[in-house]
Amino acid sequence: MPHSDVATDLSLVSLFLNAHFIVKLVMLGLAGASVWSWAIIINKSIMLRAMKARMDEFEDTFWSGQSLDELYRSLANKTTDGFAALFMAAMGEWRRAFEGSGRGFASLQTRIDKVLDVSISREVERLESKLLVLATIASVGPYIGLFGTVFGIMTTFRSIAASKNTSLAVVAPGIAEALFATAIALVAAIPANILYNKFVKDVSRTQGRLESFADEFSAILSRQIDERAGQAGPRNVA
Repeated sequence: MPHSDVATDLSLVSLFLNAHFIVKLVMLGLAGASVWSWAIIINKSIMLRAMKARMDEFEDTFWSGQSLDELYRSLANKTTDGFAALFMAAMGEWRRAFEGSGRGFASLQTRIDKVLDVSISREVERLESKLLVLATIASVGPYIGLFGTVFGIMTTFRSIAASKNTSLAVVAPGIAEALFATAIALVAAIPANILYNKFVKDVSRTQGRLESFADEFSAILSRQIDERAGQAGPRNVA
């Protein structure tokens, strides 16, 4: 990759255009990874913020004293997530038990707990989607950039040896092109790494809230099951 003495333009566009074909591919791949990671970051930020707001709103409604049946009917035709998704899943199992033939009443609490666990797993899985992409970009990106840098430096040294000219005007552009690949890799990897850790913490906090709500709601339903079982007991003995 020869450089003339006048080839001293170190602008970003010039560095890219004058880079070796392999280094260009590395740069384009890293730029694409950066765009992809920022799309995930923006989407995940909006999702987590919106879900937290909906969970807070549902929590206020849930503890406002409104009956469980009324709350269930108000959410019946809506898309739910977070606390509302857990509530609808558990209430669905509850209503099937009492509106059906009444079979399996003794194991209702176990089924409700299982439904809540499955619902929590689904919510956490949805929140964690695409986070592996951020982790991959954060961990692999610098190595891909380093590959581009090493390849670019090797190409520059071969050009220097061929031209037998070691002036700064010849060396600087080639070294700058090579280092540009690492710079792009760091631009992609650093935000991905920082925000991946933040999202993992946010998802863990949300999972803790979901589990706490599931325990509280399960306890409420357990008390109602005991009350109904106590009411049904005398009729069964009679």
